Amino acid sequence: MKNNIVSSLFLLIFTTSALADLIGSVDTDFKLLGPDNKIVIEAFDDPDIAGVTCYISRAKTGGISGAVGVAEDTSDASLSCHQTGPVNLDPKIKAGEREGEDVFKKRTSLVFKSMQVVRFYDKNRNTLVYMVYSDRILKGSPKNSVSAVPVLPWR
Repeated sequence: MKNNIVSSLFLLIFTTSALADLIGSVDTDFKLLGPDNKIVIEAFDDPDIAGVTCYISRAKTGGISGAVGVAEDTSDASLSCHQTGPVNLDPKIKAGEREGEDVFKKRTSLVFKSMQVVRFYDKNRNTLVYMVYSDRILKGSPKNSVSAVPVLPWR
C-alpha cells in the first residue's frame, strides 16, 4: 500500500502532458540567488485539431525554489489562439459531443497546482473557444483568459 502511494506521487510529480515550445521570456524581478522571476511565452498546437496554435504567457517563479522546481507559480496567464492552417473539425466536436476538452496542461507547482487550457465549440458561431485557468486539488483560481478561433476557409 505504501509503495502504491509513493509511486502514485512520483508519477503525479514527474509526468508531463502536452509539450509547449518556448517562444521567449522577460525578467520581471531580480533574484540574487537563482533565476529571476519571469513571464514566459510558450506555443502549442491543439493536439486534436490541426491548424490551430495557442500562445500562452504566464508567470514563472525564480529564485532558489524555482531553480530546483519546488516553487509555486502564480495563476496569472494570458491566452491567444489562432488559425495557422486549414481546420477540419471532427464531427463529434461539431455535434457537441466533445465539449470542454483539455488540450494542454502544465504543472505549476511541485505536486498540487496546474495550469490548463480547455477547448469548447460554439456551434452558433462555428468558433473554437479556448480558456486557460489554474487549479489545485482543493481550490483553484478564478483568474482566466479566453481566446476564440473562428473556423474559416483557409486561404
